[in-house]
Amino acid sequence: MIRADRDRCCGSGMCVLICPEVFDQDDSGLVVIDADAVGIADPALLRHAVSCCPGRALSEVDSARTEKSAANERK
Repeated sequence: MIRADRDRCCGSGMCVLICPEVFDQDDSGLVVIDADAVGIADPALLRHAVSCCPGRALSEVDSARTEKSAANERK
């Protein structure tokens, strides 16, 4: 599962470029996630989108509900 913190989103659109079937941007340029598409998307692309987010607005939540954010992965 992927979560987005829209307060942290800077609207760069990297996630959309990497995985357009899951990510989009609203009229304000902030990330929008298609929750239905997350389950069928390539997990490697989703992880790449999370790690490339410059605002660190995306996080991956595993089945144990532990969040792995881009900020934590870069430490």
